[in-house]
Amino acid sequence: MTIHVFFSETATLLNTNVVRILTPLSGAPFLSNSLGAKALPFSSDGSANSVLFENGVIWQGADKTDASALLVQGGRIVALDEDALAAVATSSLEITHVDLGGGFLMPSFGDGHAHPLYGGLEEFGPRVRAGQSVAEIVEEVRRFAEANPEQEWIVGASYDGSLAPNGLFDARWLDEAVSDRPVMLRAWDYHTVWCNSRALELAEITADSPEPVLGEIPRRADGSPLGTLREWGAIDLLSAVCPPFTLDQKVEALRRATAHYAGLGVTWVQDAWVEGTDIDAFLAAATQGALSTRINLAFLADPRTFPASLPALIAARDRVEALGHPLLTAHSIKFFADGVVENETGALLEPYCSGLHDHGMLVWTPEDLASAVATIDAEGFQTHIHAIGDAAVRVALDAIEHANAVNGPRDRRAVVAHVQLADAADLARFASLGVIATMQPLWAQLDALMMVLTVPRLGTERSARQYQMASLTESGASLAFGSDWPVSSAAPLDGIAVATSRTTNDGLPEGGWVPREIISAETALAAYSTGVAKQAFADLTGAPWGIIEIGASADLVWLSADPRATTPSLMPTIGILGTYLAGATTHSAHNK
Repeated sequence: MTIHVFFSETATLLNTNVVRILTPLSGAPFLSNSLGAKALPFSSDGSANSVLFENGVIWQGADKTDASALLVQGGRIVALDEDALAAVATSSLEITHVDLGGGFLMPSFGDGHAHPLYGGLEEFGPRVRAGQSVAEIVEEVRRFAEANPEQEWIVGASYDGSLAPNGLFDARWLDEAVSDRPVMLRAWDYHTVWCNSRALELAEITADSPEPVLGEIPRRADGSPLGTLREWGAIDLLSAVCPPFTLDQKVEALRRATAHYAGLGVTWVQDAWVEGTDIDAFLAAATQGALSTRINLAFLADPRTFPASLPALIAARDRVEALGHPLLTAHSIKFFADGVVENETGALLEPYCSGLHDHGMLVWTPEDLASAVATIDAEGFQTHIHAIGDAAVRVALDAIEHANAVNGPRDRRAVVAHVQLADAADLARFASLGVIATMQPLWAQLDALMMVLTVPRLGTERSARQYQMASLTESGASLAFGSDWPVSSAAPLDGIAVATSRTTNDGLPEGGWVPREIISAETALAAYSTGVAKQAFADLTGAPWGIIEIGASADLVWLSADPRATTPSLMPTIGILGTYLAGATTHSAHNK
């Protein structure tokens, strides 16, 4: 029997003008007719690119035997091991040979929760992320302002919120650098802003300003605004008067951001916070060939405007689907259930130790969140909920459970992102509800941020229940990893190093922090590849990715060493030698 296989993505995928080549594969001995077997028929007409990877370890997954050779044609995996070598040996085609040099080939990484647009935009402002003190940040703002006298506003990100007591930064510190123009800096968490006095003045934020809905204005003893704004209800007061980035700047930001991701071995990113004004930038970036990764958009559902905003959310999805670009989708809706622990807006079941904000802040009432999730679920969207505190995690799971009950069974793959703190009673609900826990493994360490801002707010007992990755996995829950970049490093290997050790870069504490939650390297690699692919519904596409098997899309990453045999502290030093999206090279260390 002869089987004809049609490929829709080729190495031309990343060109400005996307070409779809439909190539029937015929003319070669058919080795198997099962996607789970070792080969597909190998084309003899030369119309599809062919690449053979060999001389290294090819990781097929935690429960599979490593392969030694892999053949790609037309952007898909067509053969493995001896079948790959046999197909090449009998072919007259020109085949590119990639000598892995003893390296490690695996399914490419995905990022289940990130903000690539924001990450790319950081490069347009002062480089405050590197500042290790308030004085260094202020000096960088001064330098940037002097070098860019034409800029009406000085906008930058993202400073370390632990550099000032309780994360509270004074406008007067920035006034020393720039007093005649407004300055607006986002903190690393993107839930907090530090601004100068001129920015407060233009936003008309004064001692008489009431506390905004879903926000907070920290004040001095005399009632005047300090210069720190917390959560979007307060930050929006500044955003309303700050000129937006241009379309060209946003497109360039996405070009830089996705190129950065390709250099880290990533081929799919969940942008977890997209607003209506950003849609044009994503469409333009796709059309102009500016994307080096696949991106799925999660449109923000704002409790202050929902459900009136629902038609606009549906229309935004329709625009993306109408473009039909293979690298851009819009399947998801983003909800914030709460804020973050570090500014005490993360929602907790029990009060904060300081008591400043008592139980924190729920962005939606439980009833409104459940209703909203059921509404967007009925429209076919995937739910993606930011939930940091244990109260927020419970409310998020309750909302998803409500949608399941109201709308009936279907393959939802709802996501709860972060899951920093979850009550024991809620851990088993992830598996029973089919909810994917998309977590940030890099955060599971006792770094300065944890010691200065987090542990004092949660206390010792609750702190030891953070980031329960092993417990969730053992419960049968689906685990996916993400970086939340630019909040923290976008490099998957940085996160995997922490997930497999629970230590800082200095190896502290010895034996790991909360060692019972340490996971194996294979579990961590799977969470950053197959786990994210499941979140992305990759298995339901014509060419599934996130796996190495016959018929799958050749989304691959070539590492210089085997992470399974590498000490966690050395994992971040493993080189990314090549990244391949549907067989197309999006990053090559040899071409730098």
